[in-house]
Amino acid sequence: MAEEEKLQVAIFSTKKYDILHLEPEFQKVNLCPVFLQTRLDDETIPLAKGYQAICIFVNDTLSAKGIQILAESGLKYVLLRCAGFNNVDIVAAHKFNVQVARVPAYSPYAVAEFTIGLMLMLNRNLHKAYTRVRAGNFSLEGLTGFDLYKKRIGIVGTGKIGLLTGKICNGFGCDVVCYDPYPNEKMAAEYNMTYVPLDELLATSDIVSLHCPLLPSTYHMINDESLSKMKTSVMIINTSRGGLIDTIALIKHLKTGKVGQVGMDVYENESGLYFEDTSDDVIQDDTFSRLLTFPNVCITGHQAFLTQEALANIATETANNLTIFLKGEVPKSLVTLALAN
Repeated sequence: MAEEEKLQVAIFSTKKYDILHLEPEFQKVNLCPVFLQTRLDDETIPLAKGYQAICIFVNDTLSAKGIQILAESGLKYVLLRCAGFNNVDIVAAHKFNVQVARVPAYSPYAVAEFTIGLMLMLNRNLHKAYTRVRAGNFSLEGLTGFDLYKKRIGIVGTGKIGLLTGKICNGFGCDVVCYDPYPNEKMAAEYNMTYVPLDELLATSDIVSLHCPLLPSTYHMINDESLSKMKTSVMIINTSRGGLIDTIALIKHLKTGKVGQVGMDVYENESGLYFEDTSDDVIQDDTFSRLLTFPNVCITGHQAFLTQEALANIATETANNLTIFLKGEVPKSLVTLALAN
């Protein structure tokens, strides 16, 4: 096929590390990637007009309105280079015959390992110690942590990432309990994890780690009521989706000391903030700014996925998904109406 006949694919929200991995994979299967730094939303929809296929990331938004406009201009395929799909109106995609595929398991190890990193950083105050030493302060006051050994870790969501996180926690000698509406009893038993009701997990865990998709049923699952059920000084870790936590309620319980420590790689209103350098700007989100003032809160910018292996896997599977679509076949990672509900 001649160069001019290659199918062009608009790829939104791209950074240097995206291009490095995506470009060779797309070219390998005779596709022509068009890289755009712009984030896709209702205002930037015109940039995607005329493309049969577009590729988007976690903070791009494809609404029902956007899907209709693009479908009428020829859009057939939406490629998500992430596991989540809450940012796409799947009902509208189905209505306008736009097929959506994702990358459900790019590297569960990357996210699970990062989750443990947040636990260790908060517990042993590594973020504070690093800053102190660089400033010449070698005092140990305020840096006391606790042994992970024999602590109860509650894993909410036992997909691949949740299971691997529990497996690593077992290596520390933790008591790992878990909850999932669709339990994987076989793998949980192999990793020495025990399923318990969610209320029991929240009430008895020293650390609660979230590994759930963002669905209507999981939105703000960590709220005022559920936080009230937790142990005093509980540590909460979220490397899944920001919308799982009601941030206002979280701040309330941080102020009372009910929540002892929080590690967040995601934030419910991160779109338009994360993945950009805003160091010279005033952050307009007052809730986020309030979170940053807590010394027992560690926030990172949605980087848990960011390993060489994960980026390579994302690029390969994203290109393969489109290749399968173009053959008239259905990829295993198709996002269906049933999955979205």
